Amino acid sequence: MAAHRKPRQRLTTASAARAAATLAVAGAATAAVLPGAAHADPAPTAKQVKAQVDRLYREAEVATEKYNGAKSEATAAAKSVDALRDEAARRTARLNTARDVLGAYAAAQYRSGGIDPSVQLALSSDPDQYLRRATYAERAGERRAAEVRSVRRQVAEIAQVRAEAAGKLTELASRQAALKEHRATVRAKLAEARRLLARLTPAERASYDASEEGRGAGHADRSAPRSPVAAPNSRAAQAVAFAYNALGKPYVWGATGPNSFDCSGLTQAAWRAAGVSLPRTTYTQINAGQRVPRSQLAPGDLVFFYSGISHVGLYIGNGRMIHAPRPGAPVRIAPLDEMPFAGATRVA
Repeated sequence: MAAHRKPRQRLTTASAARAAATLAVAGAATAAVLPGAAHADPAPTAKQVKAQVDRLYREAEVATEKYNGAKSEATAAAKSVDALRDEAARRTARLNTARDVLGAYAAAQYRSGGIDPSVQLALSSDPDQYLRRATYAERAGERRAAEVRSVRRQVAEIAQVRAEAAGKLTELASRQAALKEHRATVRAKLAEARRLLARLTPAERASYDASEEGRGAGHADRSAPRSPVAAPNSRAAQAVAFAYNALGKPYVWGATGPNSFDCSGLTQAAWRAAGVSLPRTTYTQINAGQRVPRSQLAPGDLVFFYSGISHVGLYIGNGRMIHAPRPGAPVRIAPLDEMPFAGATRVA
């Protein structure tokens, strides 16, 4: 019996060894296929975080300008809808008045019995007087016919106005949908940027903030010296003065002042203070005046950046501008070389 048990024990031991080897191989294969299971991905460096945050801010600014454009278009569409509705109401009121007049005339005809004119002439004691009245009635009938034609025309015009209003309502719904989409994009990009910045250590965040401050040195100093380069005209000088007075005010996407701005909101507000109405977005402001080469820039000119024309500042001379950079960075003075230059426009 003992001799019979020994081989079985050896078999069991061999099986256990084979099973252990199989598990080891399987574990190694799993580790090779799923490297993350063995260790977590390394955290991004402060430099990598900064690059990612800068990219997110750029993408958020592009979405902000699209949001601004959609908002401007939605506002215009809403005003058109209101105007068309008011016009339809006014035309309907005039139509109702004309209908009331025709209704009163028809009721009077019904009450008179609508006697045949030849019968009325036969029964009249004064044929001459009847003929005079008949002439007046004929003229009145012509006027009534003209009024009927007018009513028909008004009905057709009201239908056209209402159709235009319906079309504008469809356009408004489309603009509002685009507005919602761009707003969601901006918020998502900024939320991701905040999440990345929160991963930095206090020392890394301080270094990041210091580097951002360095890019806009002197931005909060409202007493910073004005540009020694003379503006080409009084309106440009007023726009530049407004921009200087806005130094240090916060960037808020979609804002046009007076307490906060985004980039195109600042330039729009600056020129509005000078009595000039600019469109709302960077990609429409670049066409709001005469294009000028970089070598001929003058204070008050609008300067644009990036290939998509997604950022704008106000030139103040000596290769510098005042602009609203991004969330967390207030309105400040910066060199033109801070971003890829895309063009410039002289407003007035």
